[in-house]
Amino acid sequence: MVQELERLRKEYEALISRKNEKCNKNNGVYVRYKYPVLTAEHAPLIWRYDFDEKTNPYMEERIGINATMNSGAIKLNGKYYLVVRVEGDDRKSFFAVAESDSPVDGFRFWDYPILMPETDIPDTNMYDMRLTAHEDGWIYGIFCAERKDPNARPGDLSAAVASAGIARTKDLKTWERLPDLKTRSQQRNVVLHPEFVNGKYALYTRPQDGFIDTGNGGGIGWALVDDICHAEVHDEVIINKREYHTIKEVKNGEGPHPIKTEKGWLHLAHGVRCCAAGLRYVLYLYMTSLEDPTKMIAEPAGYFMAPVDEERIGDVSNVLFSNGWIADEDGKVYIYYASSDTRMHVAESTVDRLVDYCLHTPVDGLRSIESVRTIIAMVDHNKKILK
Repeated sequence: MVQELERLRKEYEALISRKNEKCNKNNGVYVRYKYPVLTAEHAPLIWRYDFDEKTNPYMEERIGINATMNSGAIKLNGKYYLVVRVEGDDRKSFFAVAESDSPVDGFRFWDYPILMPETDIPDTNMYDMRLTAHEDGWIYGIFCAERKDPNARPGDLSAAVASAGIARTKDLKTWERLPDLKTRSQQRNVVLHPEFVNGKYALYTRPQDGFIDTGNGGGIGWALVDDICHAEVHDEVIINKREYHTIKEVKNGEGPHPIKTEKGWLHLAHGVRCCAAGLRYVLYLYMTSLEDPTKMIAEPAGYFMAPVDEERIGDVSNVLFSNGWIADEDGKVYIYYASSDTRMHVAESTVDRLVDYCLHTPVDGLRSIESVRTIIAMVDHNKKILK
């Protein structure tokens, strides 16, 4: 047993200490990194194995970890932190903090996952936390709190309801659970804006009729609440709507909270459409006004990032999802994204590049002929440059 444990430790340390590398392919907007920053294999051995030879003589894995995905991200005191959705082999998700001195590799989970406090209605599952360091001094984590639908038909073990769970912390260690957000619809993608707006807390929402289907939900919403400790949405306006035959035809949702730039609020979101292989999740960018965060000022056509190569393979294939990014002091932006509900990756860009991409990339004309006209205009422009 001692030899087997030593082997496991060596393999684990080699994985944690592996240096990441930038990929050669570069579209000028961002660059991917070669290795995932977190996988199921990054889960600590002390979570998975009983080291007692009396109770585990064959050194068998006792608690399996299936995936690491959809992490919130924040930089504190010079270190990079991911609050990760970890899913066990039992299908239950929970939150755990991974820490590194580097934004692109070396992430190591803390010894203990987060024992998130519960409300009066216990959570069956919890996942996809967005982190916001708010100007009120707290770090807020808003996540999906999933419970079985109490109105489900007898024998229906799939019907669920989704609420926006709210918790806050100062150090990512001690968490205070606040009451879930009250809204007229189900909510799975809610993000807290980092600043007060008109003296109120501002939320990006995604109203939907059911747990999976958005139904009449029109897209990414915006709502103001008076008291985050008793948050309730009374009025909700759609600021980034779904569109027919686009990357966000089926549904869309805010990713992490937007980054404040000199030219506007920079947003990262996910869009979903149907295809022959099922649902396809991609990432896209848009910008809103500094003076009025509900006013759209730019939205490039199509996706910003889509799954490629091994990213397309996993528990839920053909999916990219992001709910965490970090704008560093030097202007670099690290985008933490999950592929196919299985593993966590990182891509690197800068604030200037992302803003330039938003402001100068053509918009979606919503018809094939308009796409052709856009290409023709680019060709004509380039021919003049090349003369």
